[in-house]
Amino acid sequence: MKTNKESKYKRILLKLSGEALAGKQGTGINTTVIQQIAKDVAEALECNVQMGIVIGGGNIFRGVAASAQGMDRASSDYMGMLATVINALALQDALEKQNVPTRVQTAIEMAEIAEPYIRRRAIRHLEKGRVVIFGAGTGNPYFTTDTAAALRAMEISAEILMKATKVDGIYDKDPMKNPDAKRFDRISYLEVLNRGLEVMDLTAVSLCMDNKLPILNFDLMTPGNIRKAVVGENIGTIVH
Repeated sequence: MKTNKESKYKRILLKLSGEALAGKQGTGINTTVIQQIAKDVAEALECNVQMGIVIGGGNIFRGVAASAQGMDRASSDYMGMLATVINALALQDALEKQNVPTRVQTAIEMAEIAEPYIRRRAIRHLEKGRVVIFGAGTGNPYFTTDTAAALRAMEISAEILMKATKVDGIYDKDPMKNPDAKRFDRISYLEVLNRGLEVMDLTAVSLCMDNKLPILNFDLMTPGNIRKAVVGENIGTIVH
């Protein structure tokens, strides 16, 4: 049910997992899923929030997996970055079909299809009510899209980093394999690091901890959850 609640935050950075875009098919882009995400983002924007988005590329190509199989790590990471740009363009198309003005900025220049990442320009787009999708990670190999999300969140002065995945929060062990796994409502950065919980990679968590940026981990697959997160409803797990 829609409510006209105001957003709890002025500006957020939403991190979407690439795997989530694949839906049940596991790889590629599921158009039904991406349309639902675009609809959810459009609903959340009605709450008067500015939103930057970082999207992973794991549904198309995983650099870490390829390097584990003998490919050069830097080359495979660059391929992974290009996969995030494919997802960014797909999401831009879906958002614009929902009448949401959107810009894609990439850390690797590709002028024909996206703007280069320029911090001040990104902030200006956000102030004008446009969604900015940041593609190509940080532009550097050896850094994940989680770290890119933490970095961009800091650069645009987001008040929170929202990580939307296929799981409804942070558990003490893998809930897919352990039915007795316990979900946390709140957890500290240090506990996440000490327990080695796979919320985000350790570089991203450390970056958020150093800059006191809270992380909200919640389920992307439930329609309406992005809006609930934006208005401050009690969903998922907050890392603080």
